Amino acid sequence: MLLGFHVPASRRPATAATTSGAPAELNSWVRIATDGTVTIIVGQSEMGQGIMTAIPMIIADELEAEWSKVRIEQAPAAPVYGDPNRGGDQSTNGSRSIRNLMPIWRRAGAAAREMLVTAAANELDVSPDECFAEQNTVIHRPSGRKLSYGELAAKAAELPVPKEPKLKSPDQFRFIGKAVARLDTPDKVTGQSVYGLDVKVPGMLIATVQRCPVFGGKVASFDATKTKGVNGVRHVVQISSGVSVVANSYWAAKKGREALKITYDNGPNAQLSSAEITRIYAESAKQPGPVARKEGDVANALGRVTRTVDAVYEVPFLAHATMEPMNCTAHVRKDSCEVWVGTQSQSGTQRTAMRITGFPREAVKVNTMLLGGGFGRRGEQDFVADAVETSKAVNAPVKVIWSRDDDTRHDHYRPATYNVFRSALDEHGAPLAWLHRIVAPSISAQHGRPLKDGIDSLMTEGAANLPYSIPNLQVEYIYKDLGIPVGFWRSVGASQNAFITESFIDELAAAAKKDPFEFRRDLLTKAARHKGVLELAAEKGDWGKPLPQGHFRGIAVALSYGSYA
Repeated sequence: MLLGFHVPASRRPATAATTSGAPAELNSWVRIATDGTVTIIVGQSEMGQGIMTAIPMIIADELEAEWSKVRIEQAPAAPVYGDPNRGGDQSTNGSRSIRNLMPIWRRAGAAAREMLVTAAANELDVSPDECFAEQNTVIHRPSGRKLSYGELAAKAAELPVPKEPKLKSPDQFRFIGKAVARLDTPDKVTGQSVYGLDVKVPGMLIATVQRCPVFGGKVASFDATKTKGVNGVRHVVQISSGVSVVANSYWAAKKGREALKITYDNGPNAQLSSAEITRIYAESAKQPGPVARKEGDVANALGRVTRTVDAVYEVPFLAHATMEPMNCTAHVRKDSCEVWVGTQSQSGTQRTAMRITGFPREAVKVNTMLLGGGFGRRGEQDFVADAVETSKAVNAPVKVIWSRDDDTRHDHYRPATYNVFRSALDEHGAPLAWLHRIVAPSISAQHGRPLKDGIDSLMTEGAANLPYSIPNLQVEYIYKDLGIPVGFWRSVGASQNAFITESFIDELAAAAKKDPFEFRRDLLTKAARHKGVLELAAEKGDWGKPLPQGHFRGIAVALSYGSYA
């Protein structure tokens, strides 16, 4: 029994196969075998955050499945697994999977449960109201007669799918909100789990790509004479990102790449350095920028007090540095393309392959492998394009492997930012005014999303939503893009802005000669959940208790993607 929603018309005839013993396919989420094994298909990506267990927990709970019989299977790229709240995009980012898709998964499990109960009632010739599901079994309450899910699956699959199945109440949950052993752990411990780097395809070649070392630069010319003389090297081809050296092994590809003679057109960033970036940012910060949040009159408040605190905070570009460097395997055939990749964006991967090959969606298959870390990096498409372009050029399956050096030098980095602060304290040490000016590139702009009124909300999150009650508050954003690729980095803007704003709050507390916890709590008059989390952290952290010499204790509070920390 395979159950889901959004059933394509072309798949409906499959239900006729139930009488022959073949699996009956209604759609996408739940498959029940005759032995009672429940296979739950997961459409999101597992990168260590536990989604391979969380999704089965949700569906199995509503299904009333026996946990020992639950199995998991990775879904292909398909619109049915996408997020309807995001236009059907199938991806794993923004901590959205559970928040956005949990209602769909619960309905899938509950609908399957109702179908199994109805099937049992039909078999026993009793009313469905007299039956209930429990741990892979449907029980007739008056008589105690039982039928297993395995016995009922084929018959249940022939029934209509309930549109609004009755969901459990929280007090009925078996798995949701409970501690459950992760399903993916045993295979990871024993080495049976398959990550992108583990993929093996018959006839597969290995490639590595030499890129221009300067962002925005490109290959001007190359001489592959010595490279082709390296034992094991099969092809040397130019692709959009650089020169791809294709060989029988990674070692051969690496040695061949080292033998390349390449000249580059370094472009406008040839002389750009960290020091120059800081200089440009600092110069930009001298003038006001578009306002992301404004309360009261900051300029007036700062102008009529003498007790001010000023600070500048800088954070550098940061690489994701995932444990498993970027890699992707692709096989472009005459009329189809297959990709094996640890990706955070199945939809994006499919679109990338479609763009490069010119094939329609149904001709591009995406196999999602386990991710050795993601943090936003594996939502990008550069490493996918490397593999698809190289495979297309050499007419063979190719695995492109990035070295750790490649991964660090050619990331889509968390943006470097320059932050200017000025605050005024009143006679009681409370903040009267708060000005925060952010100079930074834009993740949104680099990913094709226009800025709204000059503001990238990704760059101001964790700053523009400051929870503290300060009568005069202004947050500005100055867009400055120097051509360095930036991207989503775990918790995005809040990952740096929470650190920056909370550090400046500490500076204000020190200037006011107040306890950092008490200082914050006094300012959280309009942020009850922040205040509750702060107080709980202080309680659990033994705030205020003496510490041994040389030991120190800090506290901070922030909101990011629906989570209070």
